[in-house]
Amino acid sequence: MKEFEDIGFCKVDLGREARTGHPEVIFGQGKTVRQVREVFRRLMKAHGRAMATRATPEMADAVKADFPEASYDPVSRLLNCGRAPRRLPGKVLVLCAGTSDIPVAEEAAGTAEWMGCRVERIYDVGVAGIDRLLAYREALRQAGVLIVVAGMEGALPSVVGGLVSRPVIAVPTSVGYGAHFQGLAALLSMLTSCASGVTVVNIDNGFGAGCAAAKIQQLVMEAREGEDLVP
Repeated sequence: MKEFEDIGFCKVDLGREARTGHPEVIFGQGKTVRQVREVFRRLMKAHGRAMATRATPEMADAVKADFPEASYDPVSRLLNCGRAPRRLPGKVLVLCAGTSDIPVAEEAAGTAEWMGCRVERIYDVGVAGIDRLLAYREALRQAGVLIVVAGMEGALPSVVGGLVSRPVIAVPTSVGYGAHFQGLAALLSMLTSCASGVTVVNIDNGFGAGCAAAKIQQLVMEAREGEDLVP
């Protein structure tokens, strides 16, 4: 039953891919460079791929010393190596309200890509200039899953949710002035959305949104394969 490796400062969950479809992902924030490097090594050895979120340039340099093919994006702060063994069907569309939301949107997009999704991006289409969003109505309708990232009052997911028939994953960001309360205003706005079927992840949790989108697409792939097996 033991599916983890105890390396002293942590227990690396080597059985997570078998249980959930994807390996454990390292949360880099609060960890030392040495800790991230060691866990990354163990995950690469076990799965041939690994990813760290909230990674620093110093963490990236250390990992690249072991795995030169690893990539680091300073905007999303994602550090990864390798890809999912299978490409998932459909398309994940990532939208954000303003340029200040791009780091969280890129964390969502990069996570979904690493997990095997085909991702497209539409940025800076907030409700203050609604014509910018409406110019992409056809692209919205063609997406399999939509991740909508917004700060301030967090209204964009409700608008998108009223335009499409696909799952909408809303991501509140900590972008805004004082009464925004570091993203709490956007979070509560999204939780009380009047658009049916909008689901919400935590503040600035682009990783959680990307992971959820990938799991939805994984279900679509499994359903298609099941249909192929029906006589």
